[in-house]
Amino acid sequence: MWRTWLQVAPGRWTNGAVPRAIKLIRASALSEIAQYAYAATAPNDARLLFLAGACPLNEDGTTAAPGDYAGQAARCIENMNQALAAADATIYDVISTRVLVASSQRDDLVTAWGIVRDAFGDHDVPSTLVGVTVLGYADQLVEIEAIAAVVD
Repeated sequence: MWRTWLQVAPGRWTNGAVPRAIKLIRASALSEIAQYAYAATAPNDARLLFLAGACPLNEDGTTAAPGDYAGQAARCIENMNQALAAADATIYDVISTRVLVASSQRDDLVTAWGIVRDAFGDHDVPSTLVGVTVLGYADQLVEIEAIAAVVD
């Protein structure tokens, strides 16, 4: 069976589903309802990347998609991908995430989570989804923290 491989950075290839440096761990004794792996490991020779929280900011510093949880989550993913690219990494190198949503309504958290989950696809890294009171920028509703591991 042939697989399609994509070059995600110079000299780095992925099939879009299997992370290169990290191993996602399933815990068969835990509920399968979670839409992510319960743990992940990186090899000792991995370079760890600790990303600042990706915010839904446009290039001019304004907040994207005011009042729109899905729109802000999508912009956070775009900005996170830019930060990863600057560190010679991709979303497939992410080992864990924390998604912060400024809301006490579960539906708002689920809306933001749906965008994040879809962006990661089969690379379902361990994640935490948290409702918070407020985030740092005017009109900000979503922020995504991530840690990545790359073997150079």
